[in-house]
Amino acid sequence: MVVFAVVVMTPAAVSAATRIPLPQPRPAALAPAGQEGRQASEAAPAVPETPRAPSACRLALTDAVAIAPSIPAITGPGACGGDDLVRLEAVVLADRSRVPVKPSAKLRCTMASAIADWIRADITPLAEGLGSRISELDNFDSFECRGRNRVAGAKLSEHGRANALDIRAIRLADGRTIALTDRNVPHELRETMMKSACRRFMTVLGPGSDGYHEDHIHLDLAEHRNGYRICQWGIDDPMPAVAPLLPAERPAEAPPREITEKRDELPKSVPTHEATPAPAPRVARDTPVQVVPEPRKRPAAASMAGKATKDSSKPLPSASGPSKRLSAARPVKRRRKRHSDLPPFLRSLLE
Repeated sequence: MVVFAVVVMTPAAVSAATRIPLPQPRPAALAPAGQEGRQASEAAPAVPETPRAPSACRLALTDAVAIAPSIPAITGPGACGGDDLVRLEAVVLADRSRVPVKPSAKLRCTMASAIADWIRADITPLAEGLGSRISELDNFDSFECRGRNRVAGAKLSEHGRANALDIRAIRLADGRTIALTDRNVPHELRETMMKSACRRFMTVLGPGSDGYHEDHIHLDLAEHRNGYRICQWGIDDPMPAVAPLLPAERPAEAPPREITEKRDELPKSVPTHEATPAPAPRVARDTPVQVVPEPRKRPAAASMAGKATKDSSKPLPSASGPSKRLSAARPVKRRRKRHSDLPPFLRSLLE
């Protein structure tokens, strides 16, 4: 038994003597910088970001003015998006009634505040003058990351900055709809709306501006150089139901027309262009006019003498004249030349 125990314990002692010790753990001070920072961040609790203080516009745009909850900032491609954004859902009037914006519009707080002030101060009295009240604002377009007029490669539109709103119509509580570009809407009403919009917004585009705003009105608060405002909203009159066949009558307050003197009728044998006098040359006002005296009339005796002299200068007809002309017209016969200067023997042969 003793021998057996020694034999069994001998290999265990040898293996324990030959075992290699493990290295000691590395101190924390010698750990890599990235790993140390990662370990520190995992150990430290997460600190929440400090919320930004509300802007002055956000503090002024309360529920008594508009239902416009704040939304997170939008960061789109290029310069699209912005911060201090709201979702304008309704405008609250002075009597606490609401004017829904359908669909709700994503706008900057300043643009939403300008829309609310315009509806409350300008459009509401117009609706009351029509015997009703405003019940809905038709939103055609608000925030959209695109170029101007949706043209590829164009400059970024104010819609891409959430700084513009397109309005198509305003609905009243009695069921009427006032389309802002409808030519059948009373001219004075549309003109009043146009003037009020141009006072409150920096850019107003409508019919007649560029061909892209014939069915809606574009409003924005873009800053132009030197505070310049753009107001291009044409107020057209309604089209007539039936085209007039005759020109409209001359109004009574129109100035009287100038009546020209009638010229004497020209004889039929005289052409019109010969009888019409040539227009007088235009003379400058400061240029002195030189009067040229007309020539005196020629005496009657001198005119008779000149006539006689003129008649005497013509050739008188002669009796031989016609015969000479006739003879010149006839062919002339050539006379045979006599060979008198030749020798006699040649003369006889040639003749």
